[in-house]
Amino acid sequence: MPVINMDDLTDLDKAKMEVDQLKKETKTERALVSKCCEEVKDYIQAGVEEDTLVKGIAEDKNPFKELKGGCVVC
Repeated sequence: MPVINMDDLTDLDKAKMEVDQLKKETKTERALVSKCCEEVKDYIQAGVEEDTLVKGIAEDKNPFKELKGGCVVC
């Protein structure tokens, strides 16, 4: 898809592009927010066992763990 520089377009071209975009958006199927929230919640709860943000990272696999001891420069 080519890149369009909006500064090079006339006001009429910009208006046509906006109308085309609005026509596309009116065809988009809409859903209730309450239904979408339930689906997102169910999806998150289904993956909670593998989610490292929920259960954490094992100490032996944590690349950011604090190292014991210090840095020695010779």
